[in-house]
Amino acid sequence: MGASSSTEQPASAEQRELENIAASTGALPLLQKSFSNLSDPQTNAISVQTLQQCFHLCYEDPVCESQQKPEPFPRLLDHLGSSIVDLFFLSEKGGINWLGFLGGYVKCCGRMSTSMSLNILLRIFAMAVKKLGLSSNLEFEPDDADCKINGSLLPSDLLLLLWMCWAMLWNVRTLKSSERKGNLLLPDINHLVLSAVVACAEVDSSFDLWNCDIVGLDVQLPVGKFLNWAITTAPILSDCLTQYVNRRLQISVLAEDEAGSSESISGDMSPNASQALLLTRGRAWAISLAPRSTITEEILKLCFSADIVGTDENLLYRSSTHGKGLNRFWSNVEGYHGPLLVLISANSEDAYQDNNKARKWIIGALTQQGFENKDTFYGSSGNLYAISPIFHVFSPSGKEKNYVYSHLHPTGRVYESHPKPVGIAFGGTTTNERVFIDEDFAKLTVRHHAMDKTYQPGSLIPNQGFLPVEASISEVEVWGLGGKTAKEVQDSYKKREELFTEQRRKVDLKTFATWDDSPEKMMMDMMGDPNRVQREDR
Repeated sequence: MGASSSTEQPASAEQRELENIAASTGALPLLQKSFSNLSDPQTNAISVQTLQQCFHLCYEDPVCESQQKPEPFPRLLDHLGSSIVDLFFLSEKGGINWLGFLGGYVKCCGRMSTSMSLNILLRIFAMAVKKLGLSSNLEFEPDDADCKINGSLLPSDLLLLLWMCWAMLWNVRTLKSSERKGNLLLPDINHLVLSAVVACAEVDSSFDLWNCDIVGLDVQLPVGKFLNWAITTAPILSDCLTQYVNRRLQISVLAEDEAGSSESISGDMSPNASQALLLTRGRAWAISLAPRSTITEEILKLCFSADIVGTDENLLYRSSTHGKGLNRFWSNVEGYHGPLLVLISANSEDAYQDNNKARKWIIGALTQQGFENKDTFYGSSGNLYAISPIFHVFSPSGKEKNYVYSHLHPTGRVYESHPKPVGIAFGGTTTNERVFIDEDFAKLTVRHHAMDKTYQPGSLIPNQGFLPVEASISEVEVWGLGGKTAKEVQDSYKKREELFTEQRRKVDLKTFATWDDSPEKMMMDMMGDPNRVQREDR
C-alpha cells in the first residue's frame, strides 16, 4: 500500500527519507506488504487496534525454571503490543497512515547505537508497567531526540525486563505463523540479574550470591550504570525487539505454511528438563548476549531447542557420562575443528568452612577452534566466563595470545629435564595459567588475573583473592558450536581412526610364506637361545 500511495501523489521529502532509512535495514519490502495487508482500503490506514493485535503477545501460564516468578509477568506481556504502538506509531483520525507506519518502524527498529536501542527497550518496559498499574522509577525527558532516561531499576524490575526480552525471542523462534498463544518456558537468569546488581549497586563483601532473593532484594540500580553494564555484558539484548517486530509483520503477510522456519515446541517443558546439565537455557542465553560472534546462532539454537537435554550432537563430552580424565576427554573432542564451549563446575576446598553445604560455582571458556595436542599456548581468539552464581564475560585484551593450552603425555618414553604441564589451560603463561585443569580432571586451579594478559581482568569466582584457588571439579562439559559441518568432519575422522586401529590389530598370516619367516618361529628361537649368533641375509 505504501508503494501505491506514493504513485497517487508525489512522495514528500520526509517520506523519501524514511523509505531510504527503512531500505537500508532491508525491511522496506516487508513494510510495504504488511501495510497493504493490514490497512483498510477505504481509509488507506491501519487502525490502532489492528496494529496492537499484530504485536500482541500473550502467555497465560509460563513455566519457570527458577523459584523466582513475579506474579505480574503474564499480565505485563499483555501490554507489550499496545506499548509498542502507542510509543512509536503516530495515529491520525483515520488510523496510522503509510508515513506514520514507516516512521514508527524506523523509531523502534531502525539503525541506531546499542545505547539508543536499550533506551527504547526501557521505554517500552516502562510503558507496559504503567499500563499494568504498577509504579516505576524510570523517568524520560519529553521531546528529547536522544531519549534520555533518569531513575533506577529494582532487581525485580530487571528480572521482568530480561524475561520480556526472552519472551519476544521465544515467540519469534518457536511459534508457527498464525499462533498467538503457546507454551512459554522462562529460564533461570538469576546469574544475569546478580551480575547487574554487583556492577551497578553498592553491595558489601557479606552479600550472599547463592541464597539471594532477587524479587525481594531492595537495592537500586541507577539506569546509567545499568546501561553501561548492558553494553558491556549483554549488547545483543536489544536485538530481540527488532526480531520480534519483523517476525510479527512477516506473520501478517505470509500464510501459515510460509511464515518462516519457526516451529512449535513440543518437547519436555518441565522446569527441571535441563537443570541436570551445566549449560542450561538461561546460561546459554547469557553467553549469546555477549558481543556478536560466529557462535551466537548456534548458542541460540540450544536456548530455544525443544529439549536441550537431547541435543547429543552438540554435547561432545560430559565427564559424568564419558568418564573423567584427559584421555577420555581427548577421545571425544579430537577431530572437531570448530568453536568449542567448555564449562567447569567446581567448589573451593577451603572456602566457606563454616557452612556444611558446599557452594559450587561454574566457569567457562570459549575457543574459536578445536583442541590440539601442543606443549605451548595457541589459538586465535576466545572468551572466559564466570557463569554461576554470577555472570561475567572476559573478552580478549589484545596484549597476548595465550588463549588455549592442551597437552597430553608424550607417546614415546623420552626424558625431559623440564616437562611441560599435562592438562588443559586458558590464559596466563606456562606453569602460571589463569585456568588450569589437571590430567585427571580432579583439580582446577584458578589464578589471579594479574597472571594473565590474554583475557580482560576480573574475578572468575566469587571472593577471589590474589592467591591461586584450588578447587575440586564436579563436572566438565564440552559443547561443539561449529554446526553440522564440524560434527560431520569429526565423525569422518573418528571412522578413519577406528579403521586404522582395526587394521593395526590384525596380522595377515598369508604374508608369511614359510615357517622360517613366521613370527611364531622367531619367538621360539628367541626363547630357546636368545644369545645365539645368527647370520643376516643381506
